[in-house]
Amino acid sequence: MASSSPALHTSSLSRVSTRPTAPCFPPSCLSPVLIRKLSLSSPLFVSSSPNSSSSPPKTLLRCACQQFDPASLRQNEEELDEEEGEKDGRVGADDFSSLDLESMEEEARDVVREYSASLSRELDIDEDIEEKKKFSEKQKLQRSSSKHFQIPDHLLPRIAIVGRPNVGKSALFNRLVGGNRAIVVDEPGVTRDRLYGRSFWGDREFIVVDTGGVVTFSKSQADCMEQLAITTTVGMDGISLASREAAVARMPSMIERQAVAAVEEAAVIIFLVDGQAPAQFFGQEIFSSTIPLFIQRTAPLEILNKTYGGKFQAGLIAADVEIADWLRKKYSNKCIILAVNKCESPRKGLMQASEFWSLGFSPMPISALSGTGTGELLDVVCSELKNIEALDTSEVEENYVPSIAIVGRPNVGKSSILNALVGEDRTIVSPISGTTRDAIDTEFTGPDGQKYKLIDTAGIRRRAAVASSGSTTEALSVNRAFRAIRRSDVVALVIEAMACITEQDCRIAERIEREGKGCIIVINKWDTIPNKNQQTTTYYEQDVREKLRILDWAPIVYSTATSGHSAEKIITAASMVHKERSRRLGTSILNQVVQEALAFKPPPRTRGGKRGRVYYSTQAAIRPPTFVFFVNDAKLFPETYRRYMKKQLRSDAGFPGTPMRLLWRSRRRADNEGKTAGVNVQAPGSGGKLALPT
Repeated sequence: MASSSPALHTSSLSRVSTRPTAPCFPPSCLSPVLIRKLSLSSPLFVSSSPNSSSSPPKTLLRCACQQFDPASLRQNEEELDEEEGEKDGRVGADDFSSLDLESMEEEARDVVREYSASLSRELDIDEDIEEKKKFSEKQKLQRSSSKHFQIPDHLLPRIAIVGRPNVGKSALFNRLVGGNRAIVVDEPGVTRDRLYGRSFWGDREFIVVDTGGVVTFSKSQADCMEQLAITTTVGMDGISLASREAAVARMPSMIERQAVAAVEEAAVIIFLVDGQAPAQFFGQEIFSSTIPLFIQRTAPLEILNKTYGGKFQAGLIAADVEIADWLRKKYSNKCIILAVNKCESPRKGLMQASEFWSLGFSPMPISALSGTGTGELLDVVCSELKNIEALDTSEVEENYVPSIAIVGRPNVGKSSILNALVGEDRTIVSPISGTTRDAIDTEFTGPDGQKYKLIDTAGIRRRAAVASSGSTTEALSVNRAFRAIRRSDVVALVIEAMACITEQDCRIAERIEREGKGCIIVINKWDTIPNKNQQTTTYYEQDVREKLRILDWAPIVYSTATSGHSAEKIITAASMVHKERSRRLGTSILNQVVQEALAFKPPPRTRGGKRGRVYYSTQAAIRPPTFVFFVNDAKLFPETYRRYMKKQLRSDAGFPGTPMRLLWRSRRRADNEGKTAGVNVQAPGSGGKLALPT
């Protein structure tokens, strides 16, 4: 008995060894297509009935697991991929000879244009849509003229608009530049900083400068605050009473300094007055808080006298006389044009403007809202300007000025950073949050001689907080900030060091990434961090990267704007990001990087055994870098694999500081009847032909 058992064991092994051999793999490692292929070529994989006397399934599985060979598995899968490619009539991934590369490059550009238009509609601001409809004719005229926008801003003459508050300076500014650049609200003191806009009339081009209302010549501090509608409560959270009073007291004088700076650099000054001036009661002004402004402008004096009692009269206001005297004494060497606004009727406009002859200038009746008389005004303005020759198109392209938008939550130091970079008080800086309202453009020359356009923006609060405040001005300011992001090349996202990353910062970061803008993260007020050491920066950066994962590619700069510490590093980082954002990767290098990524980690197979294949890839656009992948089927590339491909591109090809867009295009192929099959652009979250990139 002892000797029979080994004999039986040997006999069973001999029976297994005499059967035909075939490649054996664990069933869990095999795709359905590979199982079907092997079942046709090997009897080991032929399904048998339960009563069959051939080798039992359990013995086969045990034998297969013992003889598993990973190299053989890869070889068989490669052979299967080749046969699938031949069956579909497709070319290999590294064989471009049979591809029409020129048509594919053109198709890739069409894909980018289609995607950009779709994304632009998705991110459109309501105010932008209305502006496009309202000023479409002016934009067409600007595009039709080949000379326009070929002269740098710093070479163009400047036209300054000055006057007392609430006479329509911002409305006239918007009329001249052809857009809703300045915030126009029916309340005084909305505009505070200088606002620049480019415009043209005929063959003359110039820069229009909007300014805040000038009221500080002879008024008391209380009157200035009341006329400029400066509140002592909004934006004062966390500020001591002494600092609050000091900040409010400085506001009128700071607004006036901005207006004086605009007049100093202007070639022509438009002195704007109100043809329908606020009513006066025995020489004292009745403000809109007492009498609605539309009643002041439309109601006859008899009705005003009867309704409100007393003696009302329309006419010149003391502030207009004071501003006229100031301009005549200090700027008599400049061209000063007196424009009487709110004269909608040409016939009544002459009567409204007649009483302003006493100011010592020739009044011109205009209407900024309807455009009445603005043509005659521009004729007079252009007659005082010198003609400037346009530059060649190639020279303009070489002198391209990148724009840097400074955005963030309120009171994080955006205006202080702008002033530190330009070396002057370009914008008003105050501890009161919400001081900046418009998007302020400023040209700046870096240490390397490169010119930049810096855009200071209003603080962006949560949408619910803006809605609950009920402030129309703040809502418009936030829209201006979003528009500044759209028209910029690089965005400096300013974070307050002590507050670190908040939910609102994450939302702003998401907006920057979706707009496709380059970004640098500026940690401002770094001096407020106590007990800093060598590890502080490392730990802080780890925290920022963890909370702002969507901007993990953005460089981080630490600065203290009030002292100017590390301000130059912001420009250095922004310059690097702009160059990377404008860089174009060679097609051969790109395809080599893609093929290496595919070889290291092939796309996963579907349950049906299909696998995605990349035939050709190209960079179809810059700013931001946009890559189009021509594949057999875009749906075969899941979201996880697209993120892997983007990560490999960034690690191998660079592009720090800028987002990358990857668009996946199903390759056109001829069907059996010779027709061209439909093609879709696929990306994560796509439900149709066009979707967001990874």
